[in-house]
Amino acid sequence: MKSYAAVDLGASSGRVMVGRVGPDSLELAEAHRFANRPVRVPEGLRWDVLGLYAGVLEGLKAARQVDSVGIDSWAVDYGLLDAGGALLGNPVHYRDSRTDGIAEKVWATVPAEELYAATGLQYAPFNTLYQLIAAKDQLACARRLLLIPDLLTYWLTGEQGTELTNASTTQLIDPRTRDWSSDVAARLGIDLGLFAALRRPGDPAGLLRPEVLEETGLAGPVPVTAVGSHDTASAVAAVPAAPGERFAYICTGTWSLAGLELDAPVLTEESRAANFTNELGLDGTVRYLRNIMGLWLLQECVRAWGEPELGGLLLEAAKAPALRSVVDAGDAAFLAPGRMPERIAQACRASGQPVPDSPAEITRCILDSLALAHRRAVAEAQRLADRPVDVVHVVGGGTRNALLCQLTADACGLPVVAGPTEGAALGNVLVQARTHGLVRDLADGRRLLTRTLPLTRYEPRGGTARWQEAEARLAVG
Repeated sequence: MKSYAAVDLGASSGRVMVGRVGPDSLELAEAHRFANRPVRVPEGLRWDVLGLYAGVLEGLKAARQVDSVGIDSWAVDYGLLDAGGALLGNPVHYRDSRTDGIAEKVWATVPAEELYAATGLQYAPFNTLYQLIAAKDQLACARRLLLIPDLLTYWLTGEQGTELTNASTTQLIDPRTRDWSSDVAARLGIDLGLFAALRRPGDPAGLLRPEVLEETGLAGPVPVTAVGSHDTASAVAAVPAAPGERFAYICTGTWSLAGLELDAPVLTEESRAANFTNELGLDGTVRYLRNIMGLWLLQECVRAWGEPELGGLLLEAAKAPALRSVVDAGDAAFLAPGRMPERIAQACRASGQPVPDSPAEITRCILDSLALAHRRAVAEAQRLADRPVDVVHVVGGGTRNALLCQLTADACGLPVVAGPTEGAALGNVLVQARTHGLVRDLADGRRLLTRTLPLTRYEPRGGTARWQEAEARLAVG
């Protein structure tokens, strides 16, 4: 048995999980969990990255002795370092408004069609590319740019690198070559020399510094291993699919990422118009998916309602009328924090639907809308990639929401297999275990997950006609 610390940083919380892996066993336990609360300062919305790093150190101390450490986090955001390696200000939060209107400026130089053909990345206003254009003045003072998991790895080890799965979300990677798109960078005046050398999942990322060993109480040497450092890449690696199974996946949490695992990108104009992205995964795979706003909608409503008990709220939502009102869960109008119940009500009012006026009704509207968005994404991914599926795997925090899982099965007209909940952490652990020879490859890791973890299966109910009607209603609205 070997022990691996999986540092898994989500957009609302961070955790250090310890995975113990043997030839035919896998156990996962939480060592430490901590909040990830962005801070609004006069210049905008920022991440408390020092608080996150303190949480990582506390988690490693609580983990006790481990054989390796791996870090994954959300995508697109970064820290800038000066010539001496010091951080130049707090990293900007992707929900900050500084990228408003930036995409149009980029498209004036590299049209959207050409940008997609070169990088395969969906349009999202917070893509790293747009952040870099918005931060041109700051970049002039920087000597290095590190994506969030690479920044924390640097602080732990003193070594710099850029892990590939996360780099693929910058809109500066060519998904065919799995390397930088120098043409796009040159046309937009972005210096690729700001980025450290690319790393692949499984590559060594250094050893914990002596100061880190002293603070955490770990006995060195402790290596840090590059994993799929985009949390979605790690979560997809933990999809417990059987060899040869035709599956779609939905990684649920603050965001819902719904799509397929492919061998090659889909770079057609139709794919761009449908706003599907081609991000890189493990072992040469492509994560062909659509970003959906996810449980962020419910998280913000719960916060606005004073944090009521979620279990009771979901029970009441299950009793509320189905598909009475739905909203577009991918609408950028829901991106910013604050006043979420009012914004959902306004969207229903504007589309001529009944306005939900209680927490239970708003919650049901959110979950119906997410299931509808899952349905649309899974159906369109199959069509655009010409890849039919027989089952949908749901991984991540949303697996705890039985109502959402059942509604997703109903909407898609396909069985849903829910689990594991800690998908990103488990994918992180599996890459570390593979580095030590305890897992042969991605398929072997998935077999291990299937044998050792509890999974819940939801069968579709009631046909899909009512979901088709809701889809049509939303399109008209």
